[in-house]
Amino acid sequence: MSFVEFLRSNWPELLTLTREHMMLVLVSTGLAIAIGLPLGILLTRVKSLRTPVLGFANVMQTVPSLALFGLLIPISFFGIGARTAIVALALYALLPVIRNTVTGILGIEPKIREAATAMGMTGWQQLRMVELPLAMPVILTGIRVAVVISVGVATVAAAVGAGGLGTYIFRGLRQNDKNLLLAGAIASALLALICDFAIGRLEKSYAIGARTSRLGKVGGFVFAGALAVFAVSGYVAGTKSPTGSSIIVGSKDFTESVILAEILAQSLERDGVTVERRFELGGNIPHDSLLAGQIDVYPEYTGTAYTAILKHSPITDPQAVYDQTKEEYAAKFDLDLSPPLGFANDFAILVRGDAAREKRLKTISDAVPMARDWQAGFGQDFMSRPDGYSGFAKAYGFNFAKQPREMDLSLTYQALRSGELDIIAGNSTDGLISALDLFQLEDDRHYFPPYQAVFIARSDKITALQATFQRLANSISTEQMRKLNYEVDGNKRTPAEVAAEWVRSN
Repeated sequence: MSFVEFLRSNWPELLTLTREHMMLVLVSTGLAIAIGLPLGILLTRVKSLRTPVLGFANVMQTVPSLALFGLLIPISFFGIGARTAIVALALYALLPVIRNTVTGILGIEPKIREAATAMGMTGWQQLRMVELPLAMPVILTGIRVAVVISVGVATVAAAVGAGGLGTYIFRGLRQNDKNLLLAGAIASALLALICDFAIGRLEKSYAIGARTSRLGKVGGFVFAGALAVFAVSGYVAGTKSPTGSSIIVGSKDFTESVILAEILAQSLERDGVTVERRFELGGNIPHDSLLAGQIDVYPEYTGTAYTAILKHSPITDPQAVYDQTKEEYAAKFDLDLSPPLGFANDFAILVRGDAAREKRLKTISDAVPMARDWQAGFGQDFMSRPDGYSGFAKAYGFNFAKQPREMDLSLTYQALRSGELDIIAGNSTDGLISALDLFQLEDDRHYFPPYQAVFIARSDKITALQATFQRLANSISTEQMRKLNYEVDGNKRTPAEVAAEWVRSN
């Protein structure tokens, strides 16, 4: 599919994501202005506050966005979704607003203030009639910078379920789909340029001696109002609360998790249950959201729950892993596990297909002697987990000459295919394995624990979910799951379409 055909087929979703993105930027920047402008004015009057306040704003700029989202999510008031993203984006936008307000007001000639005082103006009159009008070009420059920063950082908000154009960017990386990447990136860049141009015109209209000041101001405010109406209308239309009780289904931020979540959601809807979707949540956010009551159920893997959440050392007995995980989840978290879905998504140690054929590689042990000449690359999850790189390298005796590159999992597939990497750790059911002609080496020493696919749900929702769980038990084979993933990653179909087809046929 060409990019033009992609836009023709997907413009409604792209428009919705653009509206979500604009809403995040509009509200967060408005919040930053509401806090930063009065604070900046205060700092021009109270010199002793400048260092701590500007220092705090500087610190907020240096905190990585995902880390800030992660710090806010466990707080019950925030959770996943737009609220967390708006607060984080507002904190990022504070610095340019505060700093430019201080710079603009303090940069006014002292003689002008003296003249205002001599005319009998009060402090409030000086601020309203002299200082703010003269400082406005500098203040608007700060707001301009804040808006552009917010447009860029808001793409990361998709990782916490806040929507926006980052949804397409993350999805494109995961599915190796350039159309998704281009659509998200171009729309985000255009939005930043439009906002920058509009605020720039408004900024020039406040310059001393500007001939088009009134026209520029009116045009700027009209344009800003039009953007606000566009964003708010989409937000209101897309956030109608469902009537009655509902099940909130979440997913992690990779293809298989979204497909499984969509299968569960559509199965529930066929039973007349109202469903809300909170998909594509990064890292451990689904688990944290489940504990916080932000979602009710999401797909997980027993080996991941056993090692990454419960912090146990890996074992290889599937039933023992399932039983102990189910027991401890109930006791520690008041969560319940569904019966296994019928397949396991194990860690897959992957090499290029042509390399495997040329060197006759079958097992992971076959690759050990070649590791000295290879560049390995692994996702952050694999590098940090107790069942990940450290134990894996020790169990097989790997001795890579170069330090393995730690990077986003979806990018490791592309780097392996292009020859930048020689060995990676993927997922055994990924559709990209077939799509990119990769080869999975056999875990001949049986290092990795079993990763049976299950759903994890809050215990107070298990009654509404039980019948659907029973129907889905052992209903998906490993080969079926790989085909479903390939339909999304290889044939570029949507998870909703693929899930709907599976639900109808099963």
